Amino acid sequence: MTAITAQHAATALPEGGLHTQRIGALDFETGGHLPEVELAYETWGTLNATGSNAVLVLHALTGSTHVASSDALPEEGWWEGIVGPGCAIDTDRWFVVAPNIVGGCYGTTGPSSLDPDGTPWGSRFPFTTIRDSVHAEARLADALGIHRWQAVVGGSMGGARALEWAATYPERVAGMAVIACGAHSTAEQIAFAQAQIQSITLDANFRGGDYYPGPTPDGGLGIARKIAHITYRSQPDMDGRFGRGAQAEEDPFGQSLRRLGRYQVESYLDYQAAKLVKRFDANSYLVLTEALMSHDVSRGRGTEAEVLARITAAPFIAAVESDRLYFPGQSQELARQLPGEVPVYMIDSPIGHDGFLTDLDQVAADMTRILGL
Repeated sequence: MTAITAQHAATALPEGGLHTQRIGALDFETGGHLPEVELAYETWGTLNATGSNAVLVLHALTGSTHVASSDALPEEGWWEGIVGPGCAIDTDRWFVVAPNIVGGCYGTTGPSSLDPDGTPWGSRFPFTTIRDSVHAEARLADALGIHRWQAVVGGSMGGARALEWAATYPERVAGMAVIACGAHSTAEQIAFAQAQIQSITLDANFRGGDYYPGPTPDGGLGIARKIAHITYRSQPDMDGRFGRGAQAEEDPFGQSLRRLGRYQVESYLDYQAAKLVKRFDANSYLVLTEALMSHDVSRGRGTEAEVLARITAAPFIAAVESDRLYFPGQSQELARQLPGEVPVYMIDSPIGHDGFLTDLDQVAADMTRILGL
């Protein structure tokens, strides 16, 4: 694809709002192929004439392009207060781009997208890796006239993509923020993910992934979300919020042959499952979960220590103290293998992994300083 000039990009894109960009055919790491891929993305701020003031922000597993509110899309975003005028990533100074990952369901080509014949890709959508998503995002950068990011920033799966960016395109990344994520997916993370995948594929409505236009495998997707959400929150957080309390007007010990009432924590998980089912495609959940399972920055490149030692981007590494999905030790292991003395900034949040979403403000000033934002 021919890259448009930075000046053209600056005038063509309004401040804020959702955009799409076709990036052409895409060959996938494990052999898959799509004849045309379209990426959805949001922008904030204005790209300068040289294309040198750009920051890439990457979402987590079920996240979207909507990082922060804008005049075009005023609804609050998932990192509201981190991205925006006068914020840690100051959109009065920086042009911020947030793409939806390949395989997603927020405007980017994914399993629910139509093939050239007008049929949803479904089960034919290629196995996708974190590295595949980064190659697609590099095509988007080319199309926008952005040859080097001042920073690539992400948490959880977004952190995996940020690290992969720094390893795959070192000349295009001045700084990286890898938050609540390590250099590879661990056996335990893969195990949690496999249980989520099977909860979807064993749903009677899954039909091998070709369930469009429905009925959809909502039950399996809901169970997958419950499993995931347990790993996103800490035991003290759930115990402190719910304990063994019964849901209002329900009795887990009611007089019946089977338990009918729910504990409060069960009602909470039911609520989280119902929310996701309304907004997310089950096939996309599978594709992106498997992509995160594939996360290994050293794959095919040498040992992890060798690969990380070659990274040239200024590193900002952060972890959540109470995280039981991406333990802080994984961030510390990553930091030890990067060049120089790299500190790990700790987010003191009681809620667990999701603290990277709710409490990043604790370390935002350090992130701004290290990344030159």
